[in-house]
Amino acid sequence: MNTEMTALLTTAAGLGFIHTVIGPDHYLPFVAMAKARDWSFKKALTITAICGVGHVLGSIILGLIGVAFGIGLSKLEGLESIRGDLAAYGLIAFGLVYFIWGIRKAYHGHSHSHIIGGHKHPHPGHHHGDREPSGQDGKTGITPWVLFTIFVFGPCEVLIPILMYPEARNSTSGMLLVAGVFAVATIGTMLISVAVILTGLTVFKFRSLERFSHALAGFALLACGLAIFFGL
Repeated sequence: MNTEMTALLTTAAGLGFIHTVIGPDHYLPFVAMAKARDWSFKKALTITAICGVGHVLGSIILGLIGVAFGIGLSKLEGLESIRGDLAAYGLIAFGLVYFIWGIRKAYHGHSHSHIIGGHKHPHPGHHHGDREPSGQDGKTGITPWVLFTIFVFGPCEVLIPILMYPEARNSTSGMLLVAGVFAVATIGTMLISVAVILTGLTVFKFRSLERFSHALAGFALLACGLAIFFGL
């Protein structure tokens, strides 16, 4: 491997790490939904990984199509911008609906009772008649699929320009190496970020906010969508 390719791969790894760390939308939605939906640590990381693959693969495929058909960089970046808008709209819509539902669940649900030893024990905030929009009772529900769809549309804007460099040198293997290193760096950083934050949250208990967990998750998704939309 020559010095030029080594530098390019190092750049791909660095950009994968940086673009993930500075974009909370790469990990905050998974942390928020994991806490609200009471996902296990393993489940949260599995869903993060699957969404990460979809996120990176979408841009890789678009970049390779652009290279194969000679589509210019400016047009590809325009398509990436459209994909970014779609991802933002998806997070905003899903986050807003989930936030409203979470507020309704926190304030307007009815409690139920378990009879233990002849006595009724009410559990405010647990509502049989107020079904979650994405499943409950240990079921996976549609939430991971919604997140996956949104992340497939979410672009990796920095990937396509660095893919074009080895293409200009007629190096297909170079393009695949760049894409692979970028993918590993991006998905790895997503997993590490989610794992670190979830681990940190187990140390600090916020029991007074538990009834608002779904509303807070919806707000986090909404905030991420708005941040993407406004380019923050």
